[in-house]
Amino acid sequence: MHTDSARSPAPAAPLRVFILDDHEVVRRGVRDLLEAEPDITVAGEAATAQEALARVPAVRPRVAVLDVRLGDDGSGDRAGVEVCRELRARLPELACLMLTSFDDDEALFDAIMAGAAGYVLKRIDGSDLVDAVRKVAGGQSLLDPRATARVMARLRAPLPVPEPAVSPELERLSPRELEILDLIGEGLTNRQIAERLFLAEKTIKNRVSSILAKLGVDRRVQAALLAGRLRERQGPSR
Repeated sequence: MHTDSARSPAPAAPLRVFILDDHEVVRRGVRDLLEAEPDITVAGEAATAQEALARVPAVRPRVAVLDVRLGDDGSGDRAGVEVCRELRARLPELACLMLTSFDDDEALFDAIMAGAAGYVLKRIDGSDLVDAVRKVAGGQSLLDPRATARVMARLRAPLPVPEPAVSPELERLSPRELEILDLIGEGLTNRQIAERLFLAEKTIKNRVSSILAKLGVDRRVQAALLAGRLRERQGPSR
């Protein structure tokens, strides 16, 4: 007679992975590579940022492998980083592994600021990619220490614009835009800012675009750095 204590333990659930890449051949290759592993299953895939943002919360993967550049869908050459930022805001337990063809410090900088757990090049060996997925799923960081050090040095470096040029630009911002700029500096997404200020997310998106234009910058992370510098200069009285 068999008792419950004599039964074999139930097998661990497979590691669920989602793939975002705008090239079908790449998606298929990554999917086949991962599906060949007995402890990994591909829970879903997408070709565009919009598809990923709709599907990932529904399938609840542990790891999302995200292409950094999604130029073919009109959403920008670093749309994968914005997907990472948004998904991490919705699913804090999700580990995002950024996959790219380019060794780009700018994209790495954005990925770190977006909360990515890893950043690997597409020329990585298949076995190393599988290993990377398992590592980020286990809570490890796969951000190269030397590259991360360069990024942190940039965070501590002075702004490339002369100090006198900052004030006139800030004077163009309304009190509400200054408030939003502060929240951008805290690393909040448009959705989080909208919830904090009780406004529609579309309203925040439009306000952020206006802020970037008035500051003369074209990337959200540049505005975040500027917000941090302003807090340092103006001190706690603000």
